[in-house]
Amino acid sequence: MEEQTLLINALQNPKTQEIGFKTLIKEYQQPLYWHIRKIVLDHEDADDVLQNTYIKIFKNIKNFRGDSKLYSWMYRIATNESLTFIKQKSKKLGLSTNEYTEKQVNKLEADVYFEGDEIARKLQLAIAKLPEKQRLVFNLRYFDELKYDEISEILETSIGSLKASYHHAVKKIKNEIEKQ
Repeated sequence: MEEQTLLINALQNPKTQEIGFKTLIKEYQQPLYWHIRKIVLDHEDADDVLQNTYIKIFKNIKNFRGDSKLYSWMYRIATNESLTFIKQKSKKLGLSTNEYTEKQVNKLEADVYFEGDEIARKLQLAIAKLPEKQRLVFNLRYFDELKYDEISEILETSIGSLKASYHHAVKKIKNEIEKQ
């Protein structure tokens, strides 16, 4: 916790902001990238969203009050940036967000950065068919192994609602994989 306080202080102080931001990127680049990648699915898109996320973090760090953990705040920004990106892309293509996400899943096999096999592709397709909230909760809980209280901070939703969403997501994924 003291380490986080030092980092926040460094980020909020104009004299140490550059060093603080380099530290932040070094520490959080991989987890934020993979969090975003699980939402947008495409490597180049994830890089773009990650850059937008860092810009938002940089512009807004002075307003960070410490009501939540720093990574929860950053994950919330990354999640919102990812969802905004998907909404803009799907709107541009005249697709619903679910149709767009399914299209992205189908492109995974051609993606040189996707290292999964057929089972991983089926899992991603099943996840893509989930409603947005269930998809986010599943990814944060299953892949990122976050606790419900951490997910609650990120998504600003009650723990009971998150548990229900995760339970429904797991059932739907199992059913979808069995159909495939």
